[in-house]
Amino acid sequence: MALLNILQYPDERLHTVARPVAKIDGRIQTLVKDMFETMYESRGIGLAATQVDVHESVVVMDLTEDKSEPRVFINPVIIEKDGETTYEEGCLSVPGIYDTVTRAERVKVEALDEKGEKFTLEADGLLAICIQHELDHLMGKVFVEHLSQLKQNRIKAKLKKRQKHNL
Repeated sequence: MALLNILQYPDERLHTVARPVAKIDGRIQTLVKDMFETMYESRGIGLAATQVDVHESVVVMDLTEDKSEPRVFINPVIIEKDGETTYEEGCLSVPGIYDTVTRAERVKVEALDEKGEKFTLEADGLLAICIQHELDHLMGKVFVEHLSQLKQNRIKAKLKKRQKHNL
C-alpha cells in the first residue's frame, strides 16, 4: 500500500469530473487500499479519487473512530434526496477550513463495491452528508464552492498565504 498525495484547493485538478470505472480490477482494488491508507493517515472520514488526482468515480469512507466500517463506492449515483440539513464541513483538500453547508438530510445511493457487486444504501445524518460531499468531488466541486463568493475568496487567499509560508 502507498500513501497518495492529496490535492489542495484551489488546485484546478480538483475541478476535473471523474469518469466511470469501466472495470474493477487489481488496479482499482489497489487504488481503494491506497485511498483508505491515505484517508486514515490524514485523519479523514471520506476521500474521493479526484482528491488524489485519479479522475475515476471511486470514493472511500469510514465514519468510525476505530476504522471498523470501511465503505467503498464505485460509480456512485444519488437516486433520491429528501429534507434539508446544515452541517459544519471540513475537507482534506482544504486543510484547516471549516464552514456550514446545507445539504439533503437523507439520500439513497446506488454504487458498486470493491468486488463489483451493486448495492443500494439509504443514509441520513453524517453518512448522508459525507456521501454528498464526496460525490461533489467526483463532479469537480469542492465544499467551499457551496459558500458565498466572499467566503470563497477569503479561503483562497488564506490558503495561498499558507502555501507561500510552507515553501
